[in-house]
Amino acid sequence: MAISLGFVGFGIMGERLLRAAVAHDPSVLTVTGIYDPSPDAAARLKAIDPNLVAFASARDVIAASDCLHIASPPLSHLGYLRDCHAANKAALCEKPLATDVAAARAAVEELTRGGMRAAVNFPFASSFGVDHIAAWMNDGTVGTPQRLDIVTDFAAWPRPWQMDAERWLDLRAEGGFVREVVSHFLFLARRQLGPLKLLGGHTDYPIADRSERGVTAELTAGGLPVSLSGKVGATDLPDHNLWTLTGDRGRVRLRDWAIAEREESGVWTPPGQALPNEAMRPLVLKRQLDKVAALTRGERTNLATLEEALEVQTMVETILRSV
Repeated sequence: MAISLGFVGFGIMGERLLRAAVAHDPSVLTVTGIYDPSPDAAARLKAIDPNLVAFASARDVIAASDCLHIASPPLSHLGYLRDCHAANKAALCEKPLATDVAAARAAVEELTRGGMRAAVNFPFASSFGVDHIAAWMNDGTVGTPQRLDIVTDFAAWPRPWQMDAERWLDLRAEGGFVREVVSHFLFLARRQLGPLKLLGGHTDYPIADRSERGVTAELTAGGLPVSLSGKVGATDLPDHNLWTLTGDRGRVRLRDWAIAEREESGVWTPPGQALPNEAMRPLVLKRQLDKVAALTRGERTNLATLEEALEVQTMVETILRSV
């Protein structure tokens, strides 16, 4: 039987996953509808599929669905997770779980103890590029890992496609590129290398009440040295990132979200034809949605757990306090 997926929050991430879900195999997963208080949400939904429902409340869409995608602003995430758990429904939550680490820790302990079927939407869990990175780590291409370097640069923040969410995405309380982007690469470091530990860092807040414009940090992941840097205004590209792993036999990297490359005679080379993130995203989201359906059925998946997301969130909030 197909799993029914509902949505709370119909901004960029909610709409992106909903479009992927509408195109998904209906024998695996179907869409019930959305709840979003924005006055234009219902019209945007009808333009995608006139048969989908814009519910009057989050309670209604939870009741109508087997699983809920939580894509509302961060301060609401824990409440919706608890609502799903109380209704015995599964959930896929956007990161971060919250900006309050203590509140997130208490919620994760409560929900895990209660056996909730929940995951956090870190798409690197379904990335083809990450599959290549893992294979190179396992086949000896890298050798013994020696260090990891993470770079996340932006022409401006928020990025052009996020400007509708600027009211919270560029505020220090909930937004910023460390929570929105760096968290993905910290999750990847945690998943591939081991537990994260911050050694030191500095975060730059040049505009009162606005989110960070620069960050540098030194960490370890499973004991391996990690260097992190990110800056707004450091590139002409809306978004440019590198996750580069150096070993005693070679270097590999993930570039611009999707493209896996290994260094060969000083030249970075992908394995065959590499697709940019825009072309790869639908394939990755399809994999994620298959796993969401499996999670909802109670099956084991490699989606990011609440515990992993809490560890990443704890590191992110600690970095953001490094001024």
